[in-house]
Amino acid sequence: MQVTRFTVLMVGLTLLAGRHTFTQQPPMFDVIIRGGTVYDGTGAPGRRLDVGIRGDRIAAVGDLTSSNAARLVDATGLAVAPGFINMLSWATESLLVDGRSQGDIRQGVTLEIFGEGSSMGPLNEAMKKRAYEQMGDIKYDITWTSLAEYLRELQRRGVSTNVASYVGATTIREHVVGLEDRKPTPEQLDETRALVRKEMEAGALGIGSSLIYAPAFYASTEELIELCKVAAEYRGKYISHMRSEGNRLLEAVDELIRISREAKIPAEIYHLKAAGQANWSKMDQVIAKVEAARKEGLKITADMYTYTAGATGLDAAMPPWVLDGGYDQAYKRLADPAVRPKIAAAIRTGGSDWENLYVAAGSPDRVILVEFKNEKLKHLTGKTLADAAKLRGEDPVDTIMNLVLEDRSRVGTVYFMMSEDNLRKQIALPWVSFGSDAGSMSPEPPFTKSSAHPRAYGNFSRLLGRYVRDEKVIPLEEAIRKLTGLPATNLELDRRGFLREGMYADVTVFDPQAIIDRATFEKPHQFATGMRHVFVNGGHVLENGEHTGAKPGRVVHGPGKK
Repeated sequence: MQVTRFTVLMVGLTLLAGRHTFTQQPPMFDVIIRGGTVYDGTGAPGRRLDVGIRGDRIAAVGDLTSSNAARLVDATGLAVAPGFINMLSWATESLLVDGRSQGDIRQGVTLEIFGEGSSMGPLNEAMKKRAYEQMGDIKYDITWTSLAEYLRELQRRGVSTNVASYVGATTIREHVVGLEDRKPTPEQLDETRALVRKEMEAGALGIGSSLIYAPAFYASTEELIELCKVAAEYRGKYISHMRSEGNRLLEAVDELIRISREAKIPAEIYHLKAAGQANWSKMDQVIAKVEAARKEGLKITADMYTYTAGATGLDAAMPPWVLDGGYDQAYKRLADPAVRPKIAAAIRTGGSDWENLYVAAGSPDRVILVEFKNEKLKHLTGKTLADAAKLRGEDPVDTIMNLVLEDRSRVGTVYFMMSEDNLRKQIALPWVSFGSDAGSMSPEPPFTKSSAHPRAYGNFSRLLGRYVRDEKVIPLEEAIRKLTGLPATNLELDRRGFLREGMYADVTVFDPQAIIDRATFEKPHQFATGMRHVFVNGGHVLENGEHTGAKPGRVVHGPGKK
């Protein structure tokens, strides 16, 4: 065959094309986050690194400039961190109607921890009936019985964040003992232990209590120790809204430490605070007690939110005996002319054996009404208790009792009780993590039918913007540790909380110079800004600051799951 220049040229081109085809490799990663400053969750300073994601895992952290990916995320000038852990979330109901978890996702939260005293299971029929009766703006069908079934239902419906839960000591008590102020019989105590054991084996994180509220208030320290002993068998934890955050704060810390010691269980103080100006000076003693217990070898920690106001209900201004037997009995007492004066006197003066948040706030001007069930009362939403009392021509204490009676609910309420100095002091403690103590909402119905505490939209961004960047209370790498590695380690979570190869790909990318909370007490339904990208189990949930609609969240189990 005659070889021509054309033939040689074609053979050469064919060889080049073949070589190109041979060397073309599929993408090494699904996603590469390139050029950001990586904070790995350990508290180490940030380093300029790339992060490679493959499937639901972090496949590489390092120099990936020679690697390729199906998708590149330019993180130049941005911080790259593990997903944040919300140690105290009340998104239990909000996720049922909106699984996007917008308020938290837009702050970088990738794991919601539930179970402050009450949990979404185990339920019996009477408890389900009461839950339906107490629903407000958010309504949903209860299709589960156990806590584990509830968490699986969230995953089945689709959620953008991961979810995990403690089993509520209040829920266990209500299930077995009821709503009355009485001790469990030995047989009932055995039944409570069995319920705890079942939920722990199914993956619950431990026992959560909220001891200022009835019926939780009625539980003795010994009863709580018995529940915690069962949880401890499964490496569970105890976490508590303590019996007092005010007048008996120090005694409440002693109780928590005693439970930890006798049940041989790690214990965490929910939303650490000293409530009421008369108690602000106690924070140094609280810190000393915790650090002495830690030095002894007990695993005592705490979490907090980044505001000087808490949020609960008007029932938190009433003595626990008012709710003996549940809300129906409370409404009868509030309507009884012979009993009302006793309730009013207790609200005005408080007591040494129970927590009165009306007294802790110090004035009806420092109490804001944020949530009603009754449409006829919603015009009072966002007003102070003082304003509402003036509009109604009532004494503020009468307004407290009347609003609960008329709304047939606890009436959602914000109380201003804490000091900024203590807030900064707590943020700096190495054993303190963070929780919003709120739902994860969006500025749209049904959430906008009521007001809210701004912590629902801004708790984590407020930490990073105001207290880290602007006030420099702690450095950024320490704040990220407290949002990620610290809570993941405390909870013994499987492959969560750190940016390293083999961990689940829960990743945040944000602008440390721009991240900030926007929600205020006057206008709470406003998203935080500055978070650019959020990945959950490798799924791209927030892209360039906008929610993608992705719902890759999963149930995260405690270390004792069988």
